[in-house]
Amino acid sequence: MTAAHDWGAAGFATRAIHAGQDPDPQTGAVIVPVYQTSTFHQSEVGAHAGWDYARSGNPTRDALETAIASLEGGRHGVAFASGLAACDAVLRTLRPGDHVVMANDVYGGTYRQFAQVHGPWGLAFDPVDLADLDVVRGAWREQTRLLWVETPTNPLLNVFDIAALAELAHERGARVVVDNTFATPALQQPLALGADVVVHSTTKYLGGHSDVVGGAIVADDDDLAGQVRFLQNAIGGVPGPWDVFLVLRGLKTLAVRMRAHCENARAVVAALQELPAVGEVVWPGLAGHPGHQIAARQMSDFGGMVSFRLADEEAAVRACARFRVFTLAESLGGVESLVEHPGRMTHQSVAGSPLQVPGDLVRLSVGIEDADDLVADLRQALG
Repeated sequence: MTAAHDWGAAGFATRAIHAGQDPDPQTGAVIVPVYQTSTFHQSEVGAHAGWDYARSGNPTRDALETAIASLEGGRHGVAFASGLAACDAVLRTLRPGDHVVMANDVYGGTYRQFAQVHGPWGLAFDPVDLADLDVVRGAWREQTRLLWVETPTNPLLNVFDIAALAELAHERGARVVVDNTFATPALQQPLALGADVVVHSTTKYLGGHSDVVGGAIVADDDDLAGQVRFLQNAIGGVPGPWDVFLVLRGLKTLAVRMRAHCENARAVVAALQELPAVGEVVWPGLAGHPGHQIAARQMSDFGGMVSFRLADEEAAVRACARFRVFTLAESLGGVESLVEHPGRMTHQSVAGSPLQVPGDLVRLSVGIEDADDLVADLRQALG
């Protein structure tokens, strides 16, 4: 078998297309084949070509894990059936009685998992404002083992200083996990800033076409990666080969898509600021955003997610139904633009919790359509 090419020194866009995806040595196929099989031939008992059963490993999945690890600048990539399955695997490396300090503005599904799955199991956690390091220090306990960071956050787009938080956590012997779903490795590299683990919902920007559900973890530490890979196999939350193929397909255009998302977000933000019905516009690229300077330092651009506030909750709900180019739907990160009301949709599970989302908030996932069409849609829906 031909040795795989080492793409480590190549640029980001080149690695997105080639890392872990060399031509098939048997057929010369340029695209990684979909190994749609549940089991693999063994020439004798225990002797095989590297794969024995598809839950434990699959050549298509191996390619995705190598590619995502390369893009995040990590040594180990582990793919899962969803972003929440990836989060679950990280939290299962902890034990009852351990404590987590987490952002007080995270995806609703992440909070639900903490509060309703791992909390009853015995994991303690405190949601706090990670922008205030004194608050983080005040929440720290002797049992704190993990600092859970999401930046930019979903849906309020708060930005946190990964390097400063990593230094604080490492001084206290804890690991740092960064959910990099909103930024993607095209815009932000948490491991290079001191994080220990990166998690992704590959459903979003990495897949990029709203046609697959998946998740991934990237880490440098061999022991931690070994634990996560054991959990991947033992619990079985693995993606199928076709889902993996779709994410690999999406990765190939990640660099150019993220440039287009960011460019369109600028146009959308400028249009929103001109509309009288719109109150606050939230985007890390705005100079008035409280995390703007941090974002400018740790991100190469400011992303395609934009939130804004209207007069009240009813105004926000009514506005969501008036869009024509922006599709009213949950999720984000696809080539098409989406609009949603977080309080009644993606974050309904945090109602009544410390993470409650303002009712007047609307969230946009800005796609890669023509910017003029997006701006016209904003004006007709909100004008």
